[in-house]
Amino acid sequence: MPIITIEMLEGRTLEQKRELAEAITREVSRITNAPPEAVSIIIREMPTTNFSKAGRLRYDVDEENTNKG
Repeated sequence: MPIITIEMLEGRTLEQKRELAEAITREVSRITNAPPEAVSIIIREMPTTNFSKAGRLRYDVDEENTNKG
């Protein structure tokens, strides 16, 4: 019973998450020979205020880019 956890920043649409879940289920099932019904996926979304890369919050980077345009 494969259990896949995806952690990503918030902002994807419901349709994008559906497509992601379908594609991952299909490929995990194909590779592991597990039936699709046995594949579980947990999607964890985090706000940009809770993610930092290279010492900078993603929120600050997004705000900076918004103010440039």
